[in-house]
Amino acid sequence: MATEGSLSQSMDKAVKRYSSLFKLPSYRRTTSLLALICLGGGLFPAIILFPSFERLIDGLFFGFSLFFANLIIDYIVSMVVLREDPLYDLRRTAALSLFCWALWLFFILVGVAIATEFGLSWWVKSCLLGFSTVLIFRLVVIYSTSSLNYKRLFVASILQPFFCIIPFPMFWAGINYPVTWSMFLFLIVSLVIGLLSGSFFVLLINRVGEQTLGVLSFSLFKAFLLNWVVDLNAPFEELLEKLGEKKDVEVSLIKFGFSKPKAVMVVPSVHPGPFKNVGSSLLPSMLKSALEKELKCDVGVPHGLLGHEFDLASQLQNQKIVNCTIERANFETHEAKATPFTKLDNGFATACCQIFGKSAFISFTLAPKTTEDLPSELGFYVRQEAEKHGLSCCVIVNAHNSIDGKTNIHEALDSLRAVAIACLEKTFSQKQLPFKVGAATVIPDEFGPKDGIGPGGITVIVVEVGEQKTAYVVIDGNNMISGLREKILLALHSLGIDEGEIFTTDTHSVNAIILNERGYHPIGEAIPHENLVKYIKEATLTAISSLERTNVACYSITIPDVKVIGEKKLETLCLLIDRALQKAKNAFVPIFAASGLLLMLFLMFL
Repeated sequence: MATEGSLSQSMDKAVKRYSSLFKLPSYRRTTSLLALICLGGGLFPAIILFPSFERLIDGLFFGFSLFFANLIIDYIVSMVVLREDPLYDLRRTAALSLFCWALWLFFILVGVAIATEFGLSWWVKSCLLGFSTVLIFRLVVIYSTSSLNYKRLFVASILQPFFCIIPFPMFWAGINYPVTWSMFLFLIVSLVIGLLSGSFFVLLINRVGEQTLGVLSFSLFKAFLLNWVVDLNAPFEELLEKLGEKKDVEVSLIKFGFSKPKAVMVVPSVHPGPFKNVGSSLLPSMLKSALEKELKCDVGVPHGLLGHEFDLASQLQNQKIVNCTIERANFETHEAKATPFTKLDNGFATACCQIFGKSAFISFTLAPKTTEDLPSELGFYVRQEAEKHGLSCCVIVNAHNSIDGKTNIHEALDSLRAVAIACLEKTFSQKQLPFKVGAATVIPDEFGPKDGIGPGGITVIVVEVGEQKTAYVVIDGNNMISGLREKILLALHSLGIDEGEIFTTDTHSVNAIILNERGYHPIGEAIPHENLVKYIKEATLTAISSLERTNVACYSITIPDVKVIGEKKLETLCLLIDRALQKAKNAFVPIFAASGLLLMLFLMFL
């Protein structure tokens, strides 16, 4: 069974692979670079090998011929051959051709350098070798990325190199170099060798996936690309549904109000991942939106005590949780008293607790040290302790509100358990009093997922017990930079807030949409702190102005047979990326070096 540490390490490896991806240039920039490369491929040989004005004009015409031939064929490939593939629009098709021409130009220039010493035939042979390299490259790349049938993939792979080779023999004939049938035979041989070597390479990489997870490696890669590039989550989720396992999922709710709800805090035992719009990444904002529409009140969805092993497999599973939660959210509130908010820090971990009648709301953080996913075993321990005090419901939150390097969670468990016991005992010893609740939500228009804030925005629930005002701030984001939590709490104090805690939802809707080391921005990394604090203060003031006496109730829902990815499968999925890349590195050189050697041997006889 995978351990939490090994799973975390596997996720880190997957993130590092993701951060090595790149963005393609615009179509305008791509065509400009393409024009430069093609003109360079035509002019450079003419200037070096045939230094005359007449040949310069021939070289210029040659370069323009290559460029326009490529423009035409890119349009045909994108608009006709691959028109049903959402990945290959005109910009991406042109970008592929740009990489192909960069490869081809390398062979053209190497051929020119050799030809200055050993004769013109070496330049011609090098140009042909460049053709075969581009052909093999396109065969592998298009198969690896497109989901269309083999006939279309084959046509899309060979059209560009075969169409763009046409100006070469025309230029060679113009400089009186003999164009022979053996050259055309070489093109056919290149195609056969390219198909064999490309197929063998793809077969080896696909076997890694089959042996590891029972799925083809490139099927997984294509599904990821469709999500990363064009936001299609269905192909990736189809694979996750096949790999997933069924679990019973608990959703805990604390609802404030009388006949009408005033505010709700809901904590699902689901991890909001793995990334972007796949699986349960959007669950916090989905739950918030659906419950607010149903109950007509503000809803906060902080993070529970669990990790990526509880990522849901698909949107279908999300909807199952949302629907079941809505069906059972209309329970009555009956408890009229609460204790003051208690915060306890033992030097390593901090626990916050407030008891409402027979229910407890407790949260944990290691801030300012890194506070990432906390193990579910801590939740079991805390519930047992709560039951000893006669509490019937316990809602437990991972504040997930500080990131600054790495923290060994297993080393922190003893401190978390200790502070939990002390905080519960201190809170339980306090007298319960009538209380008031106010709530508000702010959705910042100027910030979005690329800045680290998900569609749920910022929700503030203020609880007033006696003379004490407490603010629970829930931000729809994936963690926040170290030190920002303290800065926000200090700003809230200036508004008359005595105590409080800052939570993030750990939404992964902000993940895998930017290219940096993490693949996302924690709250406060991309957003100016003063702007964020301004929105939080705005929501807090609105919540304070709406304070009114309420009752409260806690309710726990169990949703059976929800499909999650599972710890073992998730770790294997992450490791598959590394294994497939390692296999590709090991197989690349021998397979394509052997192909290149065969082609060079054939060229020797031209």
